[in-house]
Amino acid sequence: MKKSIFNKEMEDSKFKAIYDEVVANMSIGEQIAELRHKAKMSQLELAQKVNTSRTAIARYESGDYNSFNVKTLTRIAQAFHKNLKVSFSS
Repeated sequence: MKKSIFNKEMEDSKFKAIYDEVVANMSIGEQIAELRHKAKMSQLELAQKVNTSRTAIARYESGDYNSFNVKTLTRIAQAFHKNLKVSFSS
């Protein structure tokens, strides 16, 4: 199978380090949307995995939503087979 340009670039450790830093600085909503797009998943598909509505996923991804709770974020992380990491920074 032919690799995408993104996948080829991710093999470069410098590119991957910069990409990882940019993702870490994204808002939670942007990170959810990015993970969903990488997984080629629709908002409805993610909503079904998280046991919520498509409109809730759209709201989370909008960038205007800031009332996330750990339980919801954990379910979203699990839908992508990821671990949730919460940290404080200055």
